[in-house]
Amino acid sequence: MGDSGMLEAIRWQLGPPASLKLLDQRLLPTQSVYIDIDGPRAAFTAIKDMAVRGAPAIAISAALGLAVELVNHGGGSQFSTAKEAQETIEANLDFLVTSRPTAVNLQIAATRLSAVARKEAGVEGGSGLSVAVAVISAADAMMKDDIAANKKMGRIGADGIMAELKARGSNSSKVRMLTHCNTGSLATAAYGTALGVVRSLHESGHLAHAYCTETRPYNQGSRLTAYELVHDGLPATLVVDSAAAALMAQGKVDAVVVGADRIAANGDTANKIGTYSLAVNAAQHGIPFYIAAPTTTVDPSLGDGSLIPIEERDPSEVTHQQGQQVAAPGIHVWNPAFDVTPSSLIQGIITEQGIVQHKGGGIDMKGFLQQQGLLDLHENGAQNGAPTSNIRGFRALNVDSVKEYLAEHEDLAARLGPSGSQSSWEVREVGDGNINYVYIVEGPSGAVVLKQGLPYIRIAHDWPLTQERARFEADALREQARLCPEHVPELYHFDAQLCLIVMQYLPPPHDVARRALTNGKIYPKLAQHLATFMARTLFGTSLFALDAKTWREQLAKFQNGDICKLTEQVIFTDPYFTAPVNRHTSPQLDDLAARFQSDVQAKVAATALKARFMERQQALLHGDLHTGSLMCTDDTTYVIDAEFAFCGPIAFDVGKMIANLLIAYFASWGLEAAEASRQQQRQWLLQVTKDMWHLFEQEFRSLWTAAVKQGKGGELALDVLFGTKAPAGTETVQALQDKFFKELFRDCVSYAGAVIIRRILGIAHVIDYESIKDANERAAVERVSLEVARSFLVEAEAFESIEAVVLHVQMEGVPHK
Repeated sequence: MGDSGMLEAIRWQLGPPASLKLLDQRLLPTQSVYIDIDGPRAAFTAIKDMAVRGAPAIAISAALGLAVELVNHGGGSQFSTAKEAQETIEANLDFLVTSRPTAVNLQIAATRLSAVARKEAGVEGGSGLSVAVAVISAADAMMKDDIAANKKMGRIGADGIMAELKARGSNSSKVRMLTHCNTGSLATAAYGTALGVVRSLHESGHLAHAYCTETRPYNQGSRLTAYELVHDGLPATLVVDSAAAALMAQGKVDAVVVGADRIAANGDTANKIGTYSLAVNAAQHGIPFYIAAPTTTVDPSLGDGSLIPIEERDPSEVTHQQGQQVAAPGIHVWNPAFDVTPSSLIQGIITEQGIVQHKGGGIDMKGFLQQQGLLDLHENGAQNGAPTSNIRGFRALNVDSVKEYLAEHEDLAARLGPSGSQSSWEVREVGDGNINYVYIVEGPSGAVVLKQGLPYIRIAHDWPLTQERARFEADALREQARLCPEHVPELYHFDAQLCLIVMQYLPPPHDVARRALTNGKIYPKLAQHLATFMARTLFGTSLFALDAKTWREQLAKFQNGDICKLTEQVIFTDPYFTAPVNRHTSPQLDDLAARFQSDVQAKVAATALKARFMERQQALLHGDLHTGSLMCTDDTTYVIDAEFAFCGPIAFDVGKMIANLLIAYFASWGLEAAEASRQQQRQWLLQVTKDMWHLFEQEFRSLWTAAVKQGKGGELALDVLFGTKAPAGTETVQALQDKFFKELFRDCVSYAGAVIIRRILGIAHVIDYESIKDANERAAVERVSLEVARSFLVEAEAFESIEAVVLHVQMEGVPHK
């Protein structure tokens, strides 16, 4: 292997066929199986499937994959203008950065290539050909630069480790090194990062022995690193991960060097799972622990390692070996691909620019980048390894910069404390939802909540999402507060450039209703509060209250298309086919998931419901109304998280709320608590479901009737047509209301069914079910939930009242354990 690296063959020429062949790293290197990467999509698949892995290799493969496509499709002559070439290249790069969430190198490479394309497109006389050639050349240079940087890093690391051991009193000229995962020619363009340090020690005659761990569960150490060590003829031994501490205790390890997928500003480092254990063990045995990674791995936008997104892998990597299941069926699996090692355990971070040593409280990687003149590139290119923001001037905040931001705004700072109190402010990131980052900032005078939308989904960093959702939420909060101020937190500030809002902090005992319900809580006034909020906000933004002009202006203002597309996909589409984002309790529900994917009636009903969701624009909806978007006490209820706001079918908000109350009911059968208290809560949940519907209908009808009587009705409630002074006016209004609520209730039942189904078979699960620790018990609860939900979805017309819905739940919603 050596310097030949991961590239088997690559030819750059303006004429097909250029080729890029990479060793398929899902297999043993000795099998010599190569994959062809002939464009961005092939590169995306290879990276996503871990046929290509290692942060530097991911970046180089993506860049070269794009270059190959440009070469093979005309070398740039396929573009009529330089602008067309630039836009096509940037679109491909945006797509590529979604392939892996943790490695930041790919994002920085994409930023560099985008800058090259933009610069060349802006040159007078530039053409599609000139833009393509510039990008191809830049991609080729990245590969060569990576190899040169790795060799330089290896020399720097080898010299630094020898110097450190000498300073610690070692008289030996040779060292015994331990490394983890694969950081060599199979993870970079060639030579390697951490394994490059080991290679450099060997080349200089200072390597006594190299130990590599298996690196379970994907075995990159035994499959890849062991192969490279044997190939290069290095003295080496393979150990199982759990043997590393014993090896250190026997005095057989002088230093540890590993790679990194992401390094935070303070030196906290994300690397392959098991790295943190090695660092702890090294500290226990007084062994220096090093990270070796290029500066492109540093993400200064992240203040510390807690903000690094951690990818979770397929459970089968743990439960199966060579396609055969070895773990007990039904065992729950947690399979994070990475862990975070705090900088306090790291002796130094080896880069191509030098070693950043641990000093005082940590490792100042942000300051190091600034000294090297690299900070601007990183801050522009590192957005959590995910899709970049297209908003000029946007930056992702963290626990440190949130404080700075609030201090810059006098009105916000005054809510926290007097001038000069900033150092005493405490910041906590508390976002436990699926979409955004949420910070609570507390000072001597008060507290605020700051919520920021990054250009992706919080739980799926490879899923781009519009940042305009912050604007939709701000506008929705204003409108909802106008109509129902007692149940809406106060909005203090909206920043369009940074896609954030600052709002009222709801102190304890306020709690997220979903979490509290899971713990057995009962809220006496919840039904009334929910009914009031829904009736006032939905009626007040509908054509029953608005004239045609105002209503159309509202439609234009809340064109929340990307968010609606997300809803349409995860609720009405994904659960009914083998969508890659789907997950369920497996194998217990494998049969039921398969049934839904072949259930003609359910597919037809879901499609019809999706059509109504997309076609009906009755009112301004909250759009994501569930128990997770409620902050409650015994006496108060606030509705939060309105970034999904759009104009849609009234039944969607109401149906979602019904669904979530029933989810809490179903889940309670599997949650730990005294049975008497759970039985009391179940009865209350069903009563709340009934009361909420009746109170909602009563309030909505009352608002409608009053608007007609007072001559203040909207386009569908005009006094001249339906007022009580007109012949049979009262009877007409009553008949219209009866018809409206009959159709509304049918759709509420259908939406409730669809929502329950997606929470079990789709991407975003809920703690109600997930808190049931025993997988078999959880599956039993989810099974009856799905059966009941299917009847709601497919047979909604059979349920003529909320009492019929609740009775069906009582009869069919008890799990058989």
